[in-house]
Amino acid sequence: MSRMTRTAAIERVTSETSITLELSLDGEGLTTIATGVPFFDHMLEAFGRHGLFDLVVDARGDLAVDAHHTVEDVGICLGQAFARALGDKAGIRRFGSVFMPMDEALVLAAVDISGRGQLHYDVTVPIELIGTFDTTLAKEFMVAFASNAGITVHVMAFAGENAHHIIEAAFKALARALREAVEIDPRVTGVPSTKGSL
Repeated sequence: MSRMTRTAAIERVTSETSITLELSLDGEGLTTIATGVPFFDHMLEAFGRHGLFDLVVDARGDLAVDAHHTVEDVGICLGQAFARALGDKAGIRRFGSVFMPMDEALVLAAVDISGRGQLHYDVTVPIELIGTFDTTLAKEFMVAFASNAGITVHVMAFAGENAHHIIEAAFKALARALREAVEIDPRVTGVPSTKGSL
């Protein structure tokens, strides 16, 4: 990983999934996504587009069981890719937050690239299937992402009735908050922490 390129490639193979993922933090929002779960593909495309992250995901999972392993393992791989692409984290803004409206839904995402990966998720969403995507999997994805990225993530829904709108607003909010946090700030020297490391 080079700070100038800030890219990462991850490959993960288990008895449940086989995933390859490529990430560029300083991209144009170009995505090529194939997980076998159409709504999840849509969310990852929105994540890349609104975060301006170039993202390639090829995931083959045990979808005959359900989408859980595929969604969770993609979250693991994406988190690992963020951690690797960020390197020593020198010069980054570190923090980011955004309110994201989508029709009747309103979601806040706030992130701290702290090295202490954790998710705080206060999102009430109808439990249903959106295509083949169980709405409870949005949280599973974010837990896996935050813990593997070493990023503290808060996601809170302030309004919303439609499950599609709430989850899409959450993915877009997370992307925009991360976009802000990973940006290089020319005023920052070294790592943005009084401890000297993140």
